[in-house]
Amino acid sequence: MLVLGLETSCDETGLGLYHSERGLLGHTLHSQVGLHAPHGGVVPELASRDHLRRTIPLLRELLAETGAELSQLDGIAYTAGPGLIGALLVGSSIGRSLAYALGIPAVGVHHMEAHLLSPLLDPASRPQFPFLALLVSGGHTLLAQVHGLGAYTILGESVDDAAGEAFDKTAKLLGLPYPGGPALAALAQHGRRDRYTLPRPMTSKPGLDFSFSGLKTQVRLLIEAHPEADHRADIARAFEDAVVDTLIIKCRRALAQTGLGALVVAGGVSANRHLRAALDAAAANDGFAVHYPPPELCTDNGAMVAFAGCLRLLAGERASSDCSARARWPLAELTAAPRTGVLL
Repeated sequence: MLVLGLETSCDETGLGLYHSERGLLGHTLHSQVGLHAPHGGVVPELASRDHLRRTIPLLRELLAETGAELSQLDGIAYTAGPGLIGALLVGSSIGRSLAYALGIPAVGVHHMEAHLLSPLLDPASRPQFPFLALLVSGGHTLLAQVHGLGAYTILGESVDDAAGEAFDKTAKLLGLPYPGGPALAALAQHGRRDRYTLPRPMTSKPGLDFSFSGLKTQVRLLIEAHPEADHRADIARAFEDAVVDTLIIKCRRALAQTGLGALVVAGGVSANRHLRAALDAAAANDGFAVHYPPPELCTDNGAMVAFAGCLRLLAGERASSDCSARARWPLAELTAAPRTGVLL
């Protein structure tokens, strides 16, 4: 099965082509960072309009690069939520309309499920079910036990800010440009590890939930106490260390609690070099396997949507005839695909 994936949930327009036997054939991506930078964050109306402008040209580009034709498609997958509702409706409308015109099935994909499954794109390093998943991005931070496609048990999640959101907000406190997360990580590389120490929130008591909003207050207090510019890198390093250590502690706790031996890490923050190095060290020390998507597939992209959509289509799932999307869609509400267990 050859599946086209459309990702338009926020500020990246991504398209991907995935073949059930040949793997990922190609993907294209347009980032709206330059469009939203003057506003210091994503403007939903601007995002929707840019998705409208970019999707069809990117589709033509993808088909040209892969040598594929629309007539060869067997299915179309699009992100149906969660995300910005206007942006989601662009992808769902184009995806459903194109599928109708071609007479092929379509399926709406859960954005977080697509991220969660993205490390499985490489069959050479694909973990077997069940495994533990850490989904860590600008909109979500959670730990889930993955029993199979669509079968997820949420073990813990953030009670306030997601980790990526905390990165972006802390970067703004430090006067860093948008997008703040990567800028903060780059600045932290020049910071001293022993200059400042911030708390590792919610690690001193049992449980697998996260809380990162308090770290922003701690950073603000540090900045007020040390306004000199040469302290910014040390403060950034202290913040990144606190977030990474917290994620590591919770992952180790979840692996021990479940008895699982494989950890999948996905979402935009999974590209963070410090986090990857710390997870690799923990895996080597504790004896568990850790899997990531390629760095270029950590942020929102069409490849992961095409892959997740292909699995869903092969399992017998089909979208309804409308172009509906959901701004809010908890991962726990997903159900197992009709023929789960025959795919991976």
